[in-house]
Amino acid sequence: MKGKEKVGYVMKEFKDGKLKSSSGKKVTDRNQAMAIAMSEAGINKKMFSGGRLGDGRAVQGQTRGRNT
Repeated sequence: MKGKEKVGYVMKEFKDGKLKSSSGKKVTDRNQAMAIAMSEAGINKKMFSGGRLGDGRAVQGQTRGRNT
């Protein structure tokens, strides 16, 4: 199963109310469900298309923090 397919599968589990966290509790937060889906699929948040990052291409060479 490819990464995006895995994300779709896990998000469907979330919609159906069957997705559980590692502690065994039902996941009710969509953001946590998305984090679980990307973790299981092995996808980096910056590389996932369809999110807030625009076209889904990996962002390289950009760091946040102080400039010295």
